Amino acid sequence: MAKLQLSASEILTILREHHLLTNVINANDQLVVTDVTYDSRTAKPNGLFFCKGNFKPEYLTTAVDAGVTAYVSEVAAKECKATGFIVADIQKAMSLLSAAFFCYPQDDLFIVAFTGTKGKTTSAYFTRGILQQTTNKHTALFSTIDRILGPKPEQEFKSDLTTPESLNLFHDMREAVDSGMTTLVMEVSSQAYKKNRVYGLTYDVGIFLNITPDHIGRNEHPTFADYLHCKLQLLVNSRQCIINAETDHLEDIYMAAKATTEPEDIYMYARDGYKPSIDVPIDFRYHSNEDTLKDAKFTVSHTDLAPAKLNLDGEYQLALPGDYNENNAVASIIAAGLAGATATEAQQTLPDITVPGRFESVATKNHGMVFVDYAHNYASVKALLSFLRKQYADSRIIVVVGSPGDKGISRREGFGKALNEEADVAYLTADDPGFENPADIAQQIDEHIDHNRVDVHVQIDRPTAIREAISDSHADDVVVLAAKGEDPYQKIRGVDTPYPTDMAVAKQVIADIEA
Repeated sequence: MAKLQLSASEILTILREHHLLTNVINANDQLVVTDVTYDSRTAKPNGLFFCKGNFKPEYLTTAVDAGVTAYVSEVAAKECKATGFIVADIQKAMSLLSAAFFCYPQDDLFIVAFTGTKGKTTSAYFTRGILQQTTNKHTALFSTIDRILGPKPEQEFKSDLTTPESLNLFHDMREAVDSGMTTLVMEVSSQAYKKNRVYGLTYDVGIFLNITPDHIGRNEHPTFADYLHCKLQLLVNSRQCIINAETDHLEDIYMAAKATTEPEDIYMYARDGYKPSIDVPIDFRYHSNEDTLKDAKFTVSHTDLAPAKLNLDGEYQLALPGDYNENNAVASIIAAGLAGATATEAQQTLPDITVPGRFESVATKNHGMVFVDYAHNYASVKALLSFLRKQYADSRIIVVVGSPGDKGISRREGFGKALNEEADVAYLTADDPGFENPADIAQQIDEHIDHNRVDVHVQIDRPTAIREAISDSHADDVVVLAAKGEDPYQKIRGVDTPYPTDMAVAKQVIADIEA
């Protein structure tokens, strides 16, 4: 097991190499730190404290009282006895120093990383499921839903962020390595790059699934250009790249990959017959053979441009239906192939892989089918509802949906657009309202809905909205509970308030009305 410590000289060298150091306060050449934290409540003796985020001076005071001997900050602390490393960017410094403190665990892992507006979580679960067989159950997972660091039950827990803070990221990587993990599949959000949570990290395989406007708002990305730029950084920092050739903004995406990756290490895929928006070599094509509510079957075949080392041709089956999931699965198959998996291993495992909160369903006696899915922006809601529309051509589609507060402002218009295009009835409700009034959020969604096309109800209490939607549905209707998936809480005014999950609420409603 690695010895976790950093000396003053190591800290100074790292910060100077990256041109981050601006000053040193109370310099101590003999300093050795044996703990790192950004939470004063967990500070330990001989620790290094990062003054990040919504920092208050009293946090550092608390940390020093607990025995912290050094801190890293963008501003020097007044009357503090600890050694201070003053830096130009605290987030970059924390990422670099955390990687060093935890002995660069990324060097002992083959890292597969996904980004995209939709499909990251599903693709990560597909890939990890395949590689669990390839690596004999030595593949870790960092996803929006779960973080799995090792084989013990306590090493699997719910994620608080799609991509954790850098200190937590490298801590968890170190635990994964020490637990015998050899491979890591992770999601990388645009915010991870916006906030430098993955600064200095390089991936063995980086996958770009798609891009549509999302996460644009006062607390996230100011513009779509900024959102796209942050997404592209994953390809810039990957040794091998996989790109969905059907995505929007393909030229920007392909050029970002080419900036740091040789063309032979860039893998492009698209469905049969699809012509990309720019002239790029397509390595793999796929064709949908069967797409029902129970499963999806599709065939993958290489083109003359694909490298011989990746023999991934064959028919594959998924437990999750929808042509959008076929697209995610093709990316996962190629990624797993680059990590050492065979076509046979992928074919054997994919039919059994499920994703919590993705396309879960429950049938009722007199109130149709109820579906729960994490679809949480225009692209994913549109894809989900259009698939259900094909399967239930003569049914009403009833959607319960809300939008989060304090972020993802652009989603509100996107939900309205998707509902106009695919829904018959909408129940607008609360979904992680944060510090905003959920009624105001619902109104903003409603402003983009055509009431001549969609019958709109506003019921802010989410369990009540679900109860009303199911109770008012008929035997041949479809009820979709969108955007929360498996989330077991509502984020309300800074507090994660327990919530039983959409599926749990739906099952209770069904039990009550059909008793």
